[in-house]
Amino acid sequence: MQASAGGSGERLGAARPKQFCALQGRPLVSHTARALERISWISDIIVVVSLEHIETMKSIIQKYGHKRITVVEGGVTRHRSIFNGLKIFAENKLSNCPLQKPEVVIIHDAVRPFIEEDILLKVVKAAKDHGAAGAIRPLVSTVVASSADGCLDHSLERARYRASEMPQAFLFDIIYQAYHQCNDYDLDYGTECLHLALKYCKTKAKLIEGSPDLWKVTYKRDLYAAESIIKDNLSQQVCVITDMKGDAVQVGFLLHETLKSHIKQVKRISVSLCKDDNYMQNIILGQCYNFICMHVKKSAFQETQLVDILENANISTLYPVVLISVHLNVSENASFSSEMEDLNRIKEFAREVKKKNILVYGLLIHYNKDDPQLQETVNSAATIISALIKDRNPELIGQLLVA
Repeated sequence: MQASAGGSGERLGAARPKQFCALQGRPLVSHTARALERISWISDIIVVVSLEHIETMKSIIQKYGHKRITVVEGGVTRHRSIFNGLKIFAENKLSNCPLQKPEVVIIHDAVRPFIEEDILLKVVKAAKDHGAAGAIRPLVSTVVASSADGCLDHSLERARYRASEMPQAFLFDIIYQAYHQCNDYDLDYGTECLHLALKYCKTKAKLIEGSPDLWKVTYKRDLYAAESIIKDNLSQQVCVITDMKGDAVQVGFLLHETLKSHIKQVKRISVSLCKDDNYMQNIILGQCYNFICMHVKKSAFQETQLVDILENANISTLYPVVLISVHLNVSENASFSSEMEDLNRIKEFAREVKKKNILVYGLLIHYNKDDPQLQETVNSAATIISALIKDRNPELIGQLLVA
């Protein structure tokens, strides 16, 4: 598996290359690496970066605990960088860490973080049958050619053409042979790997229809779109931890049921199960990054216990975790001084755990079991919770909101 991360980011208009721009606090290339690491049958991941960013890439690998990754110095162009990555297998330059030559190699862009196992499996199987394969997508705009005077020369029939995307897969010997036969013009100005296999090895690649998620981050607006997709993926499930007695049980039940209309998967557990490390590990392994602690005043359960569990599981290394502390309070017992006490406590706690990439928010629900507007209050609470989880705004941590 080879991921190219040698781009300069000129089209992005940013000072740093786009692959090192942060999404949810983590470099884009780290998101792509993580997507590939989750696939067990990928034996090695080669990341090709320019010389000046090799140490940056190595620090990213160490900080976020990436595995099976080897960093290779790239070239001045895309094709030269890919060729350098292939040489690692064929020429065994890393004598202290030899890599076994694969039957099939996948080539992917480091700025395409939303890669799924399904499309990778399809291109690999097709490469085994045909020698080369690549993902394609329909063209969204008509392609035209201009004449020397800047006027229209001709246009292509859009229905006949497709946009070449990543990933692409090749029998290793075919793509390595193709790069070995390349002339300088191909290496300096070419961009299509499938074309090299066709030109130099007479290998006609199998084209596989890909999903809309195969797009790459090219412009600044793409960073915002990628950030939005990541937030949406992170907000798909929430774990609600309850510690309630008496009348508060009804409010907790209503809130749990109402949240189901806002969030795809809502899992409700008791405090006793939260203290079960094995049970919590299963929830965390299920990619849950949102937790709600619901309790009445002076509850025996403290959010610090959950933070300890999350920290031990190392869950917040990759993505920020949202922790919402929901306090249920009978309306007639509410006082301004007690609310200020809650606010100060939450602010201090939130500032401390933000260092661990855990975002803490507070929510106060005043309720009266006989109040005909109780459901309306619960609806408001569910809307606030959903917004906090989906937005994941670090500027709002430590705030005590009121439903």
